[in-house]
Amino acid sequence: MILLIIAFFSGKQLFSVSEFCSSIQRVITGQKYTDLDIILWQIRLPRILTALLVGASLSVAGSTYQGMFKNPLVSPDILGVSVGASLGAVIAIYFNLSIFGIQICAFLFGFITVLLVYVIAQLTKRLEPILAMVLAGISISAVLASAISLIKLLADPYSQLTTITFWMMGSLTMATMSDLYVVAPIILICLVPLFLLRWRMNLMSLDDEEISTLGINIRYLRIIFILIATLITSATVSITGIIGWIGLVIPHLARLWQGPDFRHLLPTSICLGAGFLLVTDTIARSAFPIELPLGILTAFIGAPFFLGLLIKGKTKV
Repeated sequence: MILLIIAFFSGKQLFSVSEFCSSIQRVITGQKYTDLDIILWQIRLPRILTALLVGASLSVAGSTYQGMFKNPLVSPDILGVSVGASLGAVIAIYFNLSIFGIQICAFLFGFITVLLVYVIAQLTKRLEPILAMVLAGISISAVLASAISLIKLLADPYSQLTTITFWMMGSLTMATMSDLYVVAPIILICLVPLFLLRWRMNLMSLDDEEISTLGINIRYLRIIFILIATLITSATVSITGIIGWIGLVIPHLARLWQGPDFRHLLPTSICLGAGFLLVTDTIARSAFPIELPLGILTAFIGAPFFLGLLIKGKTKV
């Protein structure tokens, strides 16, 4: 709650508590909006809610991937979902599609990329399923990254290239309530099976043979977790661009705090991720003369922090 209050009152446009109360009264009574009302309820509120949702979502996706791959160093883009979503957005920008078109393309390409990685992994018979998916994800990501570079080379340097560059840095500048109306239901629906199956995620730390002896179909369970984490990541990337490190650092911190039990790790990751991105976005739009893209700021904060965790908490990784 304190973070929400700080976020509301932080920014280039400053206002007093009395002005804030007057703005609430105007909204309730249906009076004509002033410039302050527009800033508060059409710009700042959607941005704050989007920061909470995206931070929580990326953390949940990171926790899911790390639990499924039995590796705390795995991030949500391990299967190429972020690169695939980026390619979809870049293609949409190149063809001058609307914001909604960019979001749809980003979501679809991210989802299709993971499906392609999974199919390739299933065709690979000589490797373990998890290792095959990781290697397929790395390979597909490299190909898609090359495609992005090619499109950036062909794009108009005075308009399209600038838009592509800023989109790939990640930002909440364009966040609107209409985006939340589309993305929030998808994420909330994905969270339901995660909560229902959170105890089964603990079984993923066992060998596949041991899980099978418990009467659980490990293949379908893995598909469910991959599908959920991919949908969540694609939905968030489609409205914010690439915001890195949250899905890697926050689940790791939550694990050091609460332990590896996914029943406790999941809600802890949600709270920490939402709070972290809210604080980061507040700093990005308040502490500097110009607004910094979130991808840059999360990298500056997340990378040193993660190195500190590796050094000081290496026995718990």
